[in-house]
Amino acid sequence: MTAASDLAFDPWDPAFVADPYPAFAELRARGRVHYYAPSDQWLVPHHADVSALLRDRRLGRTYRHRFTHEDFGRTPPPPEQEPFHTLNDHGMLDLEPPDHPRIRRLVSKAFTPRTVERLRPYVCGLADVLVSRLVAAGGGDLLREVAEPLPVAVIAEMLGIPESDRGPLRPWSADICGMYELNPSEETAAKAVRASLDFSEYLRGLIAARRKEPGDDLISGLIAAHDEDDRLTEQEMISTCVLLLNAGHETTVNATANGWFALFRNPDQLAALRADHSLVPRAVEELMRYDTPLQFFERWVLDEIEIDGTVLPRGAEVAMLFGSANHDPAVFTAPDRLDLTRRDNPHISFSAGIHYCIGAPLARIELAASMTSLLERAPALRLAAEPERRPHFVMRGLEGLAVEV
Repeated sequence: MTAASDLAFDPWDPAFVADPYPAFAELRARGRVHYYAPSDQWLVPHHADVSALLRDRRLGRTYRHRFTHEDFGRTPPPPEQEPFHTLNDHGMLDLEPPDHPRIRRLVSKAFTPRTVERLRPYVCGLADVLVSRLVAAGGGDLLREVAEPLPVAVIAEMLGIPESDRGPLRPWSADICGMYELNPSEETAAKAVRASLDFSEYLRGLIAARRKEPGDDLISGLIAAHDEDDRLTEQEMISTCVLLLNAGHETTVNATANGWFALFRNPDQLAALRADHSLVPRAVEELMRYDTPLQFFERWVLDEIEIDGTVLPRGAEVAMLFGSANHDPAVFTAPDRLDLTRRDNPHISFSAGIHYCIGAPLARIELAASMTSLLERAPALRLAAEPERRPHFVMRGLEGLAVEV
């Protein structure tokens, strides 16, 4: 075990954020677990350990189902942040059994393979419309004009949010997701609280409207659940909708922009993809691995656990480094090389275990749809300007991606 402060890991350093993968290689070489004092977390960089810990029930996304803050040696969040934590803590991503499976069982009905497959024509049609607009304009910001609107529209359509109401969704999501970065500032917390209040108020009104007049959408389906064991409280319904929107587009938006930037930096791979569009499904998986949109995922130690001789006590927080695991040479041949023909690709960009991303099949359809449309309608797509990296480590993305066609 090495103190991470002795290494190159520094999530607030712009140089590290621009390219964290050399530091990840150093972490893997120096051991299986490292304590990082600035965030009071244990960093786990190896694929085998990350994969195993994601499935280990001695760790949990929350501890409140078993312990109080005081029992767990943790300070309760400030009272002024209560709206954010109420919203966040009732979503299934931050719940453990028995609440987690109860909510996931209901939501999963909207993400069955058959249901998701029925969305394919809508997704592909919308991708074609967005790409056609980009082409007609001679180029533009690929992130703002294709990567963002596609998944937001798809999730909003599933939830039954009218088109006229969709404008604030992305800003609300961005402000709420700012709290998932390491040691968020007071300003970030204040924005998250305001967005939590506004988003919750909007959904409370939409849920009330659906109770009076149900539609063919997920919110109406959740309201219609008659089994007393499965019925959601209003707060659980609001938190579930927010989670689906946030998780349902943040990863896809960043994966799209990161992916195309990686292709522009690897022209041989882009040329191969342009020559053979059948590579698209494999390209989606490889680009998710190569520049991972969600760099790490946190877990609380509920029961003492040992990693390579280091004991992590109850109450410790573990940060599983997805980006590092996806570049582990013990699992991936030449992991720092982008290879769109890679066949054996057990990346963990969608997590694993009971919190495996419920929307992964839909995300894959969205990523493939936008990529295929861009390859077909903008075969000479090229980078117009070097993009600026977002100053965040956990959710890895770009501020924009200017392209020409």
